Amino acid sequence: MWPLEFEKDAIMLGDAEEHAKEAAKVLSRYCDLIGIRAFPKFENWEEDRKDMILNAFAEHAEVPIVNMETITHPCQELAMTMALQDHIGDLDGKKFVLTWSYHPKPLNTAVANSALVAAAKFGMDVTLLCPTDEYVLDQRYLDIAGSDARANGQSITISHDIDEAYEGADFVYAKSWGALPYFGRWHDEKPVRDRYKHFIVDEAKMAKTDGALVSHCLPMRRNVIMSDGVFDSPACIAYDEAENRLHVQKAIMKALAAGD
Repeated sequence: MWPLEFEKDAIMLGDAEEHAKEAAKVLSRYCDLIGIRAFPKFENWEEDRKDMILNAFAEHAEVPIVNMETITHPCQELAMTMALQDHIGDLDGKKFVLTWSYHPKPLNTAVANSALVAAAKFGMDVTLLCPTDEYVLDQRYLDIAGSDARANGQSITISHDIDEAYEGADFVYAKSWGALPYFGRWHDEKPVRDRYKHFIVDEAKMAKTDGALVSHCLPMRRNVIMSDGVFDSPACIAYDEAENRLHVQKAIMKALAAGD
């Protein structure tokens, strides 16, 4: 596909051959739903957090838009939530630990952003565990999650203490993401993140929990993000979460196609 322009009132003398307005309206003539999967450029977080591609299509399309992953990943975290409900039942008050884990590359924050919000929305007591303040997620998602948590009588806790965070957990969700202060300067972040390989989800950490379940959105680097012993244990529900992508996606499409 050729480059698109997203700015309003743009004078299109650059590389873009078409404005998103036309692309959205033409595609709306061809299909009943449009799925958007558009990763950030990883150059400037203040620009990327605007989610321009998704929002442009949402504004100009004449059919429903499904976010397949941009700077958030709601479909994935609906799948996670469904898996939790299948295994735990009522999620209200259960301790949810969203833990940063090491990865040799700085990844998108999309899964973490949506996991934080979904857990709070469904009434869980959420702990965000990350190495330092540099790895705390965007304040916008902390605010959304905090508002939902308070409405459910729960809270959002930010922790840099592994032992404290894992203690009494009912569910541990592992994900790596890039530190926002280093956004677009990944070579500067690498020596920082390389100090925190011990954030791997392993048997010793899971032993501190209240017999917690554990998962990851997949794909996952074994023995980097999570140990074989944890991932291959009965406590891991990652395959159930992966299967649920099919079920929640069908439910979303059915609801949107029906005008719900």
